[in-house]
Amino acid sequence: MDKLLQFYDQMKVLASSKSIGRCTISCISVLLTQFALLLVPLFFSSSPLFIQLTLSALILLIVLGSGGWCRRVLGFRASAPAFVFFSVFFVWGVYFAIVRKAISSVMDVVFNGEMILLIIGLCRIMLKDPGFVAHESFCLDELDENSAFAVQTHNESSLLQMRVRYCKSCKTYIQGFDHHCPAFGNCIGQKNYVIFIVLLVGFISTEISYVVCTSQFASKLQVLKEITTETDSNLVMARSTLLFCVLQVLWQGPFLIWHVYCICFNIRTEEWVNWKKYPEFQLNASSLPGENCHEMSFKNPYNKGILRNLQFSLASVFTPQMRVQTAKFNIWFFQDMPLEGQLWCAAYLVHGRRIACAGYLSN
Repeated sequence: MDKLLQFYDQMKVLASSKSIGRCTISCISVLLTQFALLLVPLFFSSSPLFIQLTLSALILLIVLGSGGWCRRVLGFRASAPAFVFFSVFFVWGVYFAIVRKAISSVMDVVFNGEMILLIIGLCRIMLKDPGFVAHESFCLDELDENSAFAVQTHNESSLLQMRVRYCKSCKTYIQGFDHHCPAFGNCIGQKNYVIFIVLLVGFISTEISYVVCTSQFASKLQVLKEITTETDSNLVMARSTLLFCVLQVLWQGPFLIWHVYCICFNIRTEEWVNWKKYPEFQLNASSLPGENCHEMSFKNPYNKGILRNLQFSLASVFTPQMRVQTAKFNIWFFQDMPLEGQLWCAAYLVHGRRIACAGYLSN
């Protein structure tokens, strides 16, 4: 038993080192992205804003595409949540070092307050339970040629009735599942959906405030005609981060509008995109009277009117979880051990208490 716990601790150390590597790659990616964005206002300062935004968007797409290259070369990719954190701190650092000296004290307090609340919200949503659903039983049913195992799931029809959906990224069931958010490293479900909306509004508000502050900084420099070599480089840095924030607002704005629509009509993104998978959203109707051919159409059985839908969204945050007890487990198989059969061991984490077990699987 002690050896199994030691092995479990070793696996945790390996996972921690991998996380540190992913965070390091994320930090390097943020620095490369921001310094690459410097090239746009440096060489295209006289170009229209649309051209600068287009070039900045291309640079961001190239950085995002490099994530696959890092995975092939290093064996793991950058961490999206770490990329978000480092980007926030980079913009905040530019504000303190360059932009802040040209901003009024009131605007300074507002922007710094928004940044503090934004970081608190990021930590909150990354740690918040989205609505995990723990099953009563797990069993090892059968093994394939690669010694993989299948976990049996029960009562899937009843889970669908409770709007419990399966997340392929987390490989678990989430109540009120909307989507898996790579930027926050967590699923968005019933328990954290409102926090997600508030955080999205916070991002847009903070980015707009930074755009306003940077615009004031640039206009004051031009009015005072203090464009020396040092102030010119500061202006380029401020404009590059301004372009970065404007790009974020351009996609986060429509994203927020979509989720407001989902709240008003009590629908989830997963349900909207994959409604043909869920019987309650399917309405069969004959194409012509007397014909047997049926045509499937969409219906939303959860839409109870905008006011009731808003009440449901707010009340869902305080609704007790379907099951109190949750369990996280890892199972490893050892194929190359000189033992009859295959050894498996599992380390469970239940309410902070580790429980290890082991056994042999017959051939």
